[in-house]
Amino acid sequence: MAAPALKQDPFQARDTFDTGAGQAGIYRLSKLEQLGLTKVAELPFSIRVLLESLLRNCDGYVVTEQDVKNLANWTESRGVLAPGSDGVEVPFKPARVVLQDFTGVPCVVDLAAMRAAMQRLGGDPKKINPLVPVDLVIDHSVQVDYFGTDQSLDLNIELEFSRNAERYEFLRWGQTAFDNFRVVPPGTGIVHQVNLEYLAKGVFIGQDHAGKVAYPDSLVGTDSHTTMIDGLGVVGWGVGGIEAEGVMLGQPIYMLMPEVVGMKLTGSLPPGATATDLVLMVTQQLRKHGVVNKFVEFFGSGVSTMSLADRATIANMSPEYGATMGFFPIDNETLRYLERTGRTPSEVQLVERYAKEQGLFRTDDSPAPVFTSVVELDLSTVEPSLAGPKRPQDRIPLAAMKQTWSRDLVETYKKPAPNGHATSVVVQLDGKTFPVEHGSVVIAAITSCTNTSNPSVMIAAGLVAKKAVEHGLTVPPHVKTSLAPGSRVVTDYFEKAGLDTYLDKIGFNTVGYGCTTCIGNSGPLPDPIANAVQSNDLIVSGVLSGNRNFEGRINPHVKANYLASPPLVVAYALAGTTDVDMATEPLGTGTGGKAVYLRDIWPTHAEVKAVVDASVLPEMFQKQYDNVWQKNPKWNAIQVTGGELYEWDPKSTYIQEPPFLVDLTPEVSPIKSITGARCLAALGDSVTTDHISPAGSIAKASPAGKFLIENGVEPIDFNSYGARRGNDRVMTRGTFANIRIRNHMAPGTEGGVTRHLPDGEVLSIYDAAMKYKAEGVPLVVLAGAEYGTGSSRDWAAKGAFLLGVRAVIASSYERIHRSNLVGMGVLPLELPAGMSWQSLGLTGEEVFDFPELNDDLKPRQTMNVTAHRKLAADGTETTLTFPVTVRIDTPVELDYYRNGGILHTVTRKLLKG
Repeated sequence: MAAPALKQDPFQARDTFDTGAGQAGIYRLSKLEQLGLTKVAELPFSIRVLLESLLRNCDGYVVTEQDVKNLANWTESRGVLAPGSDGVEVPFKPARVVLQDFTGVPCVVDLAAMRAAMQRLGGDPKKINPLVPVDLVIDHSVQVDYFGTDQSLDLNIELEFSRNAERYEFLRWGQTAFDNFRVVPPGTGIVHQVNLEYLAKGVFIGQDHAGKVAYPDSLVGTDSHTTMIDGLGVVGWGVGGIEAEGVMLGQPIYMLMPEVVGMKLTGSLPPGATATDLVLMVTQQLRKHGVVNKFVEFFGSGVSTMSLADRATIANMSPEYGATMGFFPIDNETLRYLERTGRTPSEVQLVERYAKEQGLFRTDDSPAPVFTSVVELDLSTVEPSLAGPKRPQDRIPLAAMKQTWSRDLVETYKKPAPNGHATSVVVQLDGKTFPVEHGSVVIAAITSCTNTSNPSVMIAAGLVAKKAVEHGLTVPPHVKTSLAPGSRVVTDYFEKAGLDTYLDKIGFNTVGYGCTTCIGNSGPLPDPIANAVQSNDLIVSGVLSGNRNFEGRINPHVKANYLASPPLVVAYALAGTTDVDMATEPLGTGTGGKAVYLRDIWPTHAEVKAVVDASVLPEMFQKQYDNVWQKNPKWNAIQVTGGELYEWDPKSTYIQEPPFLVDLTPEVSPIKSITGARCLAALGDSVTTDHISPAGSIAKASPAGKFLIENGVEPIDFNSYGARRGNDRVMTRGTFANIRIRNHMAPGTEGGVTRHLPDGEVLSIYDAAMKYKAEGVPLVVLAGAEYGTGSSRDWAAKGAFLLGVRAVIASSYERIHRSNLVGMGVLPLELPAGMSWQSLGLTGEEVFDFPELNDDLKPRQTMNVTAHRKLAADGTETTLTFPVTVRIDTPVELDYYRNGGILHTVTRKLLKG
């Protein structure tokens, strides 16, 4: 059946306006108000951006007139899902897609696999091509192997290119093979900072049926911290790689109409508090309020007191407070930031004129929109803080840090209270002898997109370093220090301010430009320290200016990890321990044996502002981003082979054709029930994608490590799971293999192990899954609340699927992971509120049937699951039936599930189209 004829501008909303450089089209939201469909001023600014996309893309087919009317009427429901309702679906078409290399490589692998599948089915492989602009920034591959010397940067870059040669050759192929696909070379910066400083335009000029047209910049990205761009007034959030691929191929993001929580900010930050302290308080407060799957939009007089970099810091951590995004509308500060970061006058003028024409420009006089709910925060109440030791929402006031550490040491880590007699182990390293004990800071890292994009906190760190050196302080030898700026601009302004010298003197030499410690690329601890920690079960600490500190993420030897502002990272490096009261105890002994306190080296707001104003200059951004695509000679020297089809190398341990589409048929099979399923893993609450998806280092004795050794890879060349995301053979073996995951199927264990049933054999999760696969047994996962919290790791869903998992039964899901499960053809099922698998009396030893799962499946329908269990004593069988909600939320997601996943859906559609 042919698609219906497409409509063009059914609301007659297209008009023109003066951009300052000529006329361009605009789809006016005010036209909808004239038609009596909405009141623009009452809509949250973020909803206005979504509404403009629907209005501009309304064709009566992908985006219908009813879609536009539904969202225009947002204030009536305020996004709240009516009881028993499937919700209102919003087909959002972002302007562009941003990828980082860890998640981007499998995206390009999947595109290459789709081309191969298309050819096998007799279609045109060239149809598999991005239809919207796609930028991939290589930023996740650098590791901190070398630190504390002037050679650290060059040596880490050499290792990076050596380790990732196959991946980089593959991405170079993708750069030439696909249209609309650009690659920012390694060593440029972190994807979100490059996006903020360069890629984002605020407003784009494109073409439609009537010619030139202006529209808001918007995007999705394959990293959860894509939300950083919301600080610039650009709507964007993180999605799974498989969702991103759909957008790249012209599909909308289908989402339920969102609730929008307004966060009213008043006052201004007090002396001593930083943007990092503010975001830790925001994270704590919004987690408490509950904003999962919701938009957060900031308003109030306090917004005007904040720099754009501070706003971006808050927007960046949307995943940590659970929101889809944290949005700051365009205003005068947005324009000033665009100017300061080297955007051209015409680009800035376009943003201002379009935003004002479209009602997207915020002023202090703007009436507050209508929100689903409102949370308030007085910025003057913010105090210096950290967060940890395991979760970013667990904020600790600096003044309470020592007391909290002592409590956690006893209650969380089951160690004796310090009482001034901490377990102390003498270590020898590089000719020095020193103690390492509980609380010793062994990693101090200025890292992560959250803070390295913010000149105020970075300059503050440099000033703390300067004053520390002037007072004669040094960093203890057990601290691994590192500085990984989010872009080369940071180095420019450090050098301009003369602060680089002082950072170098205390060991914070630049180790790379990319995402390092925050994602587990902290590199190894020196062997003597690692051995002391492991042999004596020491609870040592990491302090990092990051956004994630989940268990097992930062370094396998470091259990207690704390998020802190860059200047506090420097302070804790100097102190060398988290067992310190920064208010009353000295950081160390300086010149002349004098005790030096934090207050002695902490800069004032005025000091920081003066240095920022004098040192952060527009020409720095222009210089660093001029022809950025060709600036890395090592990247330019990589040879490219292959044409429109990638030449898969069966011997490669980095890039392989995934099995998802190998047996793809042109037609769709009906949905069938799942019977006789066994539980692969029974998990508790807050299991993150870090626990599920392979990440960090590859253990020699793990299934993935054994596989690599069998294929001729020495342990020294294992690289990381993230670097090998293009090889499903490695990634499947690493799924559920996190060293800190606790599977209740194997009580008393930690790590990726389970029991194979019914024989009860204890195996690695991978080996058990392969045994079940050979037996023809489908698998399920039992999980608690907030299953899949954390990064947008598509391999958390891909790996589960390849292990044979066909359904997950959880108390609740984090947004991105639920979507990724559907996109891989895995059925997400949610227990009724207040119910858990434990409260049902399940143990994971049951056999599960899904008798009501069939081709009549509906979004968000309730269905029953049956669990059978034999009683050990007499062998009789008990049966438990319980209800679940099918968390396939929209008709389009149902189509994805019916097809076996989004890749199958799009490939079949393009084959027939």
